[in-house]
Amino acid sequence: MFEKLFNWGKKEEIPEMPLLQPSIPFGRYSDNNKSKAKTNKWTEADTLYKEKKYTESMACFFDYLADDAAKNVSYIPEGDTTNFVIHQGSKIIRGAIHQGELKAVINLALMPQPGVAIMRRLLDQNFNLYYSRYALHEDKLCMRFDSDVDAASPSKLYYGFKELATKADKQDDLLVQDFQQLKPIDTEHIVEIPETEKEVKYKWLQSWIQEALDKIASVDAEKFAGGNAYILLSLLHRIDFLIIPEGKLLRELEEIYAIYWKADNRPTTEKNRDMMEGLKKILDKPKTEVFPYLFHSISTFAIVAPTVYKNVAESVHKANENAIWYRTNAYPYWHNQICEYGIGFAQHTYSLPRPLTELYLLLMQINYPAFFTELGFTIPYVNNGLPQAQAIEKRIQEICSNWREKYTQLYFKTENLCMTNLEEFNFSYTNELEFLNFEMP
Repeated sequence: MFEKLFNWGKKEEIPEMPLLQPSIPFGRYSDNNKSKAKTNKWTEADTLYKEKKYTESMACFFDYLADDAAKNVSYIPEGDTTNFVIHQGSKIIRGAIHQGELKAVINLALMPQPGVAIMRRLLDQNFNLYYSRYALHEDKLCMRFDSDVDAASPSKLYYGFKELATKADKQDDLLVQDFQQLKPIDTEHIVEIPETEKEVKYKWLQSWIQEALDKIASVDAEKFAGGNAYILLSLLHRIDFLIIPEGKLLRELEEIYAIYWKADNRPTTEKNRDMMEGLKKILDKPKTEVFPYLFHSISTFAIVAPTVYKNVAESVHKANENAIWYRTNAYPYWHNQICEYGIGFAQHTYSLPRPLTELYLLLMQINYPAFFTELGFTIPYVNNGLPQAQAIEKRIQEICSNWREKYTQLYFKTENLCMTNLEEFNFSYTNELEFLNFEMP
């Protein structure tokens, strides 16, 4: 009788995940995700370079650089010349190694007619480059990186290619937007995403912005200045991670984000007001102004740098401390956004280990299941707004076990998770992220 009344002895049923889920990536690319075998290739490349075995060192370096799943790098020896290709967002590095010299180039834009203003901008920016340089070849604006093979250590190659790739990936869009005489070039490799995916992302971009603005409008701007800032910044982190805007749209969102962090000593209320004004402009954009900046691309380098895990832990800890007041005083929306902010800030600011990004994605799936469902994912982690313990714990264990060869001390204490409601779960989940151990042997 008691088993019938209270379901004692009955295990929670976990919906079976279909074998095929949509191949939709989330988040900016992180190169802080190498397997142990790939990491060993770097050590091997460095050793071979010191032994002056330059050809073998180069082969190991490009093997290290390649993400086999993303197919981001090709390295093809042909006789006395080796050609290579490296993908980075909307741009491609094309290069060759021949007769002791390495040459690499990225085409930025077509310039049918010379422009003084364009050349002045690039000349100024040349002073901020360490390894590469802007150049003009016939009617093409480009960036170049060259090195003698015997001076091309793995470190020089990595940072040289990274500077070349990341600077070019940003500059091509900005140049074409700012100078009408320039034309896009070398964009055939960009993967257009289905219209249905664009529709879902546009819908939720609009929905999340409107929801944040409505919540902020419902409270006193002065008293809730700090909490409202958390809402806006967390929103921008979420848009960047789940929508992945590119080009002009990304630039506008970055400018909104920079408002808060600018060291101008203005009150938080004023910064919040300006950020909201910027978001309202995004909200007013029709599909025709958003869809062109939603596409998939392949990358090789992260646009942000790795950090010690202490910085991630401190971000999570500080946010959770600030969330407590909102939970105690029955402001669940603010509480959840602040909990999300701590790990969202780390994801946005640093190049994180892949398992940590996967744990952040799981948090997003639990908090925004409708978004993922509309994209075609099966999300068994939430039912009627409540976290589902077994499905969540199973996924956490999968993530940790998949990466334990590299991070041998990576354990997540799922027994500390509270599944009573979403607020309790978010706090307990992000609190456990603070204590993860990503040290490598």
